[in-house]
Amino acid sequence: MRILVVDDDPAFNQLVSNYLQRQGFMITSRHSSKGGLEELSKDKFDLVLADYKLPDLDGLALIKKIKSSYAGLPVILITNYADIRIAVDSIKLGAYEFVTKPVNPDELLKVIKQAMAKSGTQEERSLQKSIDSSEYIIGQNTHTNQLWKHVTMVAPTKMCVLMIGESGTGKEHIARTIHKLSRRNNSPFVAVDCGALSVDLAGSELFGHVKGAFTGAHIDKKGLFEEAHGGTLFLDEVGNLPYEVQVLLLRAIQEGIIKKVGNNQEIKVDVRLIAATNEDLDSATEENTFRNDLYHRLNEFELNVPPLKDRLDDLDEFCQFFIKQACIELEKTPLPISTEVRDIFQTYHWPGNLRELKNIIRRAVLLATGDQITIESLPTGLMEDHRKKQATPLAPANDLVLQEELNIKNHSQVQEKQLIENALEKYKYNKTKAANALSIDRSTLYYKIKQYSIDC
Repeated sequence: MRILVVDDDPAFNQLVSNYLQRQGFMITSRHSSKGGLEELSKDKFDLVLADYKLPDLDGLALIKKIKSSYAGLPVILITNYADIRIAVDSIKLGAYEFVTKPVNPDELLKVIKQAMAKSGTQEERSLQKSIDSSEYIIGQNTHTNQLWKHVTMVAPTKMCVLMIGESGTGKEHIARTIHKLSRRNNSPFVAVDCGALSVDLAGSELFGHVKGAFTGAHIDKKGLFEEAHGGTLFLDEVGNLPYEVQVLLLRAIQEGIIKKVGNNQEIKVDVRLIAATNEDLDSATEENTFRNDLYHRLNEFELNVPPLKDRLDDLDEFCQFFIKQACIELEKTPLPISTEVRDIFQTYHWPGNLRELKNIIRRAVLLATGDQITIESLPTGLMEDHRKKQATPLAPANDLVLQEELNIKNHSQVQEKQLIENALEKYKYNKTKAANALSIDRSTLYYKIKQYSIDC
């Protein structure tokens, strides 16, 4: 997505541009209306972020010119002057929203995403909808088949769901699937990354605030609970939620009541919660960094999401799925992966899981010039990892230490279970130390403990 930033304050321009680039947007910045209009005449943009006070045409005049030539292009006006007249005039001229300085980055990002979601042609919106609402891949893996059964069983209920799994394993996609299969599927699905919420902003983001509640709160704001009313709220990386906010979250879950920051008025909300984490919340509760009562309230139904390295029998299906997505997005003809690429994929350890696979496939589709995806389209890091594996001989079995013993592909399940039990016993069932010794993360260890019904 491309954004044009037009602001005559170099420092502010650079600050906003850098922030949006970190969020994944492609940014072009100019310091005048004339410069902005010149860029619009040369390139295609998805949104314009314009200051009101510019050295030539002011923001309102700029909006008028943009709308006369690019009617569907969303524009957000930014100004130092919190003047309702300017706000009204900008909306009348076709601006999507009006934001005042000092700008709250999270609020700005939210407005940008909302503006982009509502813009574009009907064809583009339909295409995006088809990509976003893609079907859930069940696959052939025994454990993911069981996961799918649990998803279909819990979806129609009102139960809170806690998903445990590594980053990039598709937890948000599973949450959306649960929502679609629930009786709330005609109401909003709202997702939030709890790791991105600071202590200062978490309360406002979740529960909203009233005007004047804190510096920068220029207008009343709805929180995510209100936005998700009647639907589902997905709390990603819930283990990173500030402890102070956990108390408020617990009350919202138990009583269905929230209070906006700066206001004592109680607001009734009806929200189904789905939470996800890649952290060991058991240890977090023992260390008092995560509330025990909140943990058990969120964990009415637990889903363990396996990492991609444990479901390589589904790899071909995922590749086909992501190739299809990428070809729709990039307007290319679907093409297969070469046998050599498939072999590399099968031996790679996939630390970034499905998210990494999707990105690699998307890049490869873009770069592919022949009738299939070849190794020339793969990232340098992936190829270097492959070459290192080919160059390194396997160590003799009697020289293996504990850190090297847990190789799922080279050991039977009986051996794997025994290795895990030995590590747990050696470290007195401290799961963090055992996971480190086995060179796996804690969520994978929890998954394996459950898989083998290990008593600990």
